[in-house]
Amino acid sequence: MADLIAPAARPANPRFSSGPCAKLPGFTLDMLADAPLGRSHRAAVGKAKLKEAIDLTREILGVPTDYRIGIVPASDTGAVEMALWSLLGARPVEMLAWESFGEGWVTDVVKQLKLDAKVQKAGYGEIVDFTTVDFDRDVVFTWNGTTSGVRLPNGDAIPANRAGLTICDATSAAFAMDLPWDKLDVTTFSWQKVLGGEGGHGVLILSPRAVERLESYTPAWPIPKIFRMTKGGKLIEGIFTGETINTPSMLCVEDYLVALKWAKSIGGLKGLIARSEGNARAIADFIADKDWIANLAVDPATASCTSVCLKFTDARIRDGAAFAKAVAKRLEKEGVALDAGAYRDAPPGLRIWCGATVETTDVAALMPWVEFAFAAEIAALTEAA
Repeated sequence: MADLIAPAARPANPRFSSGPCAKLPGFTLDMLADAPLGRSHRAAVGKAKLKEAIDLTREILGVPTDYRIGIVPASDTGAVEMALWSLLGARPVEMLAWESFGEGWVTDVVKQLKLDAKVQKAGYGEIVDFTTVDFDRDVVFTWNGTTSGVRLPNGDAIPANRAGLTICDATSAAFAMDLPWDKLDVTTFSWQKVLGGEGGHGVLILSPRAVERLESYTPAWPIPKIFRMTKGGKLIEGIFTGETINTPSMLCVEDYLVALKWAKSIGGLKGLIARSEGNARAIADFIADKDWIANLAVDPATASCTSVCLKFTDARIRDGAAFAKAVAKRLEKEGVALDAGAYRDAPPGLRIWCGATVETTDVAALMPWVEFAFAAEIAALTEAA
């Protein structure tokens, strides 16, 4: 172990957390100076900021003009729950899960809403076969598994003439992957992921078909005030023009606006996708010829470009969880990777965030440190034996 030589280069920014994620390059608090602090979000200045955030979201993501975009409370979780409680129950439901958050939506629908839903699950590193899904049902799924590092590669299997609604949790996909809006009726995300925003706020995007459902269907269960999107059988349009359901943080909104304008300056969605894909490629290239580490994704076509999950494959490792934790702890102690351990419900390993706010040079500088930490922990096992 004493013979190990630490890499010379270090990541300039060691923040590889999968949420909240790294701030945009060069970020300083001075960038938030225009936030209308101490002002009502219902004042003209507050409404203008919220509407600007919605308009820029539409522009950068390419959301169709007849889709509604709303800023809602409680992050992506709040946005998903609003959709589940307000829309489900009108048709049979099919739940798709391949990671912990998808599992959470299954629990909510089956155990809380008590719907007799068809459930399809895939193990970590895999996704459900979408060719087996019945899209005459309402279908709920995550686009990208934040805790499993796998994603839906495209929406080709989703029919345009489906009878049911598609409800997509896209929190770690939005701004890093090309989402096919014609295949998605409800899309949710939080800006704390790919754009490195602050936590607590969600975004809910509704297709005309989802709005029609909201205005024509009343669930059998009570809807909490924080989830209500209709009044008197009509959509509350104000939610989708900047009149939020509850009080938003104008500081967080300003932070989101700064990130959106940065995204626009680097080429919009294409630029964001290129950065994320480049980051993931730096990891893929490094591990390609290694026999001790691999991507958790079984099929490279489904490997995430944001939440890249890695597993250690060396036969000398007996306790995978303890070994992976030791590697993550060593990386943090060295100051080269913070919050890079696998999600608590996921298989042991590392999870390296590769969203657009992360610099590829930092990812490339990190990987030799991963090898160094691995070798150090293997050496420690050998000495202990």
